[in-house]
Amino acid sequence: MKEKIISNLRQVHQRIEDACKMSGRQRSDVTLLLAVKTVTPDLIRIAIEAGENLIGENKVQEFSAKHAALKDLTIERHFIGHLQTNKVKEVLKYVTCIQSLDRLGLAQELDRQLQKENRSIDVFIQINTSFEESKFGITPDQILPFIEQIKKYETLKIKGLMTIGLLDVEKEKMRPSLTLLREIRDLIYTQKNNNLKDLKLSMGMSQDLELAIEEGSNMVRIGTSIFGNRFLGKEIWNENLIS
Repeated sequence: MKEKIISNLRQVHQRIEDACKMSGRQRSDVTLLLAVKTVTPDLIRIAIEAGENLIGENKVQEFSAKHAALKDLTIERHFIGHLQTNKVKEVLKYVTCIQSLDRLGLAQELDRQLQKENRSIDVFIQINTSFEESKFGITPDQILPFIEQIKKYETLKIKGLMTIGLLDVEKEKMRPSLTLLREIRDLIYTQKNNNLKDLKLSMGMSQDLELAIEEGSNMVRIGTSIFGNRFLGKEIWNENLIS
């Protein structure tokens, strides 16, 4: 299994590099995040010891369950799943970034807890650019007023935008939801009073990483292409089964 994961990592890095070349971008522009939902600590360890250092979890309980087994390793952890407000205190024990900020109530609870701890955290705003009911995230038309609300919380540092693009067998059907995230970022830049710059785009998974990089992604979240398919037989996309 070790050899397979290391081989998969090489292939994923090659895909990223090829996509960067095709789109005229620097390889250093794109970060690989390991999406490790349901992945056991021993398999994560293989990837970290092979040179990776950024993982993302979808479930708070998986952070806590795996933390002890991996505490000897240097790992940066992001939360990339839907975050319930009653899990905020627990998830803040482990992460440096919340990539799924999608509602004001969550921002309020994060701020409340972070003020208690006298610290701040990086956040990405999750946007539902595919307009699917099965996905979380604010709608694109909400982004500008939502940013103004989030800016009121000094504990929350807006670092980027995140989306889960439309997944389809036809690649060009997937592209518009990725293009839209880049366009939303560009729209934010035109608002001179928001003081936001260098926003990162977190989009692209195993199925669409090349398209995402072509459309400007700075971070791809890859699980299946590295660790294998954890949901065999489940072909209908659902955010609870994200990889």
